[in-house]
Amino acid sequence: MDSRQLRLIIATACLLLIAGCTSTGGTPGPAAAAPDYRVGDRWVYRVQDGFRNRITWEETHRITASSPQGITLSVVAKGATIDDQRTETWSAPGVVVSGAVFDNETRRFEPALQRFRFPLTGGERWSQHMRDLDYDARPYAGIQRTVNVGGYERITTPAGTFDAIRLQVYMRLDDETFWRWPTECTYVLWYAPAVGMTVREEKRAYYSEKGGLNGGGRLETQRATVELVSFARER
Repeated sequence: MDSRQLRLIIATACLLLIAGCTSTGGTPGPAAAAPDYRVGDRWVYRVQDGFRNRITWEETHRITASSPQGITLSVVAKGATIDDQRTETWSAPGVVVSGAVFDNETRRFEPALQRFRFPLTGGERWSQHMRDLDYDARPYAGIQRTVNVGGYERITTPAGTFDAIRLQVYMRLDDETFWRWPTECTYVLWYAPAVGMTVREEKRAYYSEKGGLNGGGRLETQRATVELVSFARER
């Protein structure tokens, strides 16, 4: 066993230990079936990120293609300092072939990212180890992600109040270098079956340097809140 394999085993074990020791909370309720996405479905979110000087922008997520062969989602982000557009490709609801896992980046996942595993059932958990086909992560590990599914909570957003399933997400990215450890993410997502998407997300991320004055200390890189502002579903 080489050092890379050993690091991967240790990192995965730590991730699973953290995930397994956390209560996801919420009230028991019915499992959420996979949504029927249709061309024209649209969700608009307000996103805030940062620390002392927080920045705000609006993201519009819209289904532009939907068939048994796959689903295409357009994401347009606009704000005072942001003007970005990207596209995601899903092989099925919740299964992302290419898209974002951390920020507004685009990655090609192998295997496909299971953003949601339908039917979403309280108490379930899944873990994945993926790599980005467009990024050579050697000699470091790929992306590790664990999701714990909790119960239902009443979540109020600018778009209204929803019964939403709470998901706790733990993730380690593939951005380790010789001088820093990989970015670690702790996300809480609230998925509402009534809208077929999340209605609120709370995202925290950090990394640690391997040596020097900041060695061992956490450097926070993400403190974001995402809220649903409006939605429209085609029927």
